[in-house]
Amino acid sequence: MVRTTVTIALLLFASCLGLMCDEAMDMPMMDGDAPMELPDASNDNSEMPDETPPPPPSGACCLIDTTCFDTLAAECNTLGGSFNVNESCDSFSCPGPSPEEVRQLAHELEAVIRADFDFYLRVVSIVGRDYWDLNGDEPAWTNELLGRGGATLDPNGFLTTKSFAARYRTIRHAAMLMRAAENADPALTDEQVRSTAGFAKTLQAYSLLLVLNCQFSNGIIPETAIDESNPGDHFLSYTDGLQHIADLLDESATLLTNGGTSFIFDLSHGFAGFDRPSTFRQVNRALSARVRIYQGDKAGSISGIAGSFFNINGSMQTGPAHSYSIETRNPLYNRPDVDLFTVHPAYIADANAGDLRVSKKTRAYVPTMDFFVPISFEGLVGGFQVNTTTSSTASIPIIRNEELILIYAEAQIGSDVNESLAAINRVRNSAGLGNYLGATDDASMLNEVIKQRRYSFFGEGHRWVDLRRTGKIGQIPADRVGDVVHMEFPRPGSATINGI
Repeated sequence: MVRTTVTIALLLFASCLGLMCDEAMDMPMMDGDAPMELPDASNDNSEMPDETPPPPPSGACCLIDTTCFDTLAAECNTLGGSFNVNESCDSFSCPGPSPEEVRQLAHELEAVIRADFDFYLRVVSIVGRDYWDLNGDEPAWTNELLGRGGATLDPNGFLTTKSFAARYRTIRHAAMLMRAAENADPALTDEQVRSTAGFAKTLQAYSLLLVLNCQFSNGIIPETAIDESNPGDHFLSYTDGLQHIADLLDESATLLTNGGTSFIFDLSHGFAGFDRPSTFRQVNRALSARVRIYQGDKAGSISGIAGSFFNINGSMQTGPAHSYSIETRNPLYNRPDVDLFTVHPAYIADANAGDLRVSKKTRAYVPTMDFFVPISFEGLVGGFQVNTTTSSTASIPIIRNEELILIYAEAQIGSDVNESLAAINRVRNSAGLGNYLGATDDASMLNEVIKQRRYSFFGEGHRWVDLRRTGKIGQIPADRVGDVVHMEFPRPGSATINGI
């Protein structure tokens, strides 16, 4: 009896400790049993051992570019830094990176700028009605992006934020590369520091331009403000944004001019022929020509062309590109009759007969017993697949000679009609078309340039930008009743802006 009672009492005691049920402890003992003395549960915890672990020690976190943060080890590891326990950035000097680490940062910059570039091209090409995404795996592509039923773009949605954030990752990585070059140990030469900065700033300018192409009147945050506590307070307007980009390209061109004969790093095959400061400067000047024509600065655009790789008789494809390989496959490659990125019917219908660009950049879907053509989805119907990338390892152009030829043609309108015609006809002839025989007034010549840009740069992210900057965005069709054509993407929410 004693054993049974003790067992019951112990069970109740254990239960009461977990449930704090004092009533259960008042259970009467059976006759003959001595009351069991239990520990006094009313004691305070002054004699209980303190099991709270001490806080982890802080320390100085050194990034590869010698940037220092006072933080914890876990956060430092997340940032990819080197943690120095119990040190403070006020008194601790981070070691400079080796030249090899600087080279590695430059190699990584190519990968960072390539990341999500395909997404940018898809979004801008679809909103400009080069083609549609009829795969049906994401409703936003045929609803929000095409303004179905008057739908607006979500400032916090992936269509807005993904490319915005990716471009600022490039801008931040380029800034890290420049700081690393400045603080290398052993020190780099002044020429090596300048050429590295010229390379990095050129890619920053290029990235800012891609952001501005999407944001338009919502503007951009300059690279100088990304480390401010409130970067959203520093947006530049569209006009000021273009000028800032043009100035940044000019600054980096000067750095490249004074950057010696070679970079301290190698570039991928996408930059073959443009992998030295002098030849990479040609890329810089080509991008300057693009920015200046967006500004309506024809003289500035011609000046940029003069320092670029422009060659009116050269290959249309010459120019730098984002490179891909078996390990990093080109995400714009569409598997025949599987990936349903479908050409907008107007691109086919509006083409001149015999235009080789149409047959090169598109392919007719091939029907089978299980695959029905034309493709129809959400009221959108098309019979041709996008074929701008013919293999999974093909490169994606950054800027190429064909664009420079057409920029030159546009810049000569109103100044030298013969030069403009020569450039237009060079592009037409390369596409299997005869010379332009239309009117040669300024408006007609501009229309012809814009048409040639449409067929030359299908799927390369230009048409929406071209029609908007020339006041012709009304030419983009609304595909279904109630659809709208977006003028710009909204400014992202604060979480995205503060996270750049």
